Amino acid sequence: MEARFLTAAGRPDQFPDHDRIEIAFAGRSNVGKSSLINRLLNRRKLVRTSSTPGRTREINYFIVGDDLCFVDLPGYGYAKVPKKMQAAWRPLVEAYLTRSKNLALVILLMDPRREPGQGERDLLSWLTSAGRPCQVVFTKVDKLKKSQVKSRLDKLSADLGGPDLPPLPFSTLSGLGKDRLWERIRAATRTGG
Repeated sequence: MEARFLTAAGRPDQFPDHDRIEIAFAGRSNVGKSSLINRLLNRRKLVRTSSTPGRTREINYFIVGDDLCFVDLPGYGYAKVPKKMQAAWRPLVEAYLTRSKNLALVILLMDPRREPGQGERDLLSWLTSAGRPCQVVFTKVDKLKKSQVKSRLDKLSADLGGPDLPPLPFSTLSGLGKDRLWERIRAATRTGG
């Protein structure tokens, strides 16, 4: 699928004006957002990956195919950046989530090896109250033992209050979950969520 970088926005007045359907990707720093987007698009380096958490400091927009735009939101959590900078990201992300007229789905990535943190809980609650559709995706499932995957994902889903749609497991190494996530994205683009 054809995909290319469109722009980066560090302030709300830099959000691009376009007619494409937006799919946003959110999650803690180092949860694998960049790797997941690259895997979805069969690209290795479209979205830059880094071993240093917190490298995404702006909202990055990527043109995908004829009518989509993937939106990579700054990570939150333990990013190795000053607290003041992290604090500035929250209003930027909230402005995007509030103002985007083209947003069809927020994909919230979580590492299933960790318990849901306050950041995930706050974002899920905020999205629910704002009426924004959300799909939880558990990345890095390949780092769990195969016998642990189902029970761990069931427990995490229950801990999150049982999101409306079941969370999807995903592995950037094997491609597990890629087709199911594309199905969810396509469904959101048809229904607006």
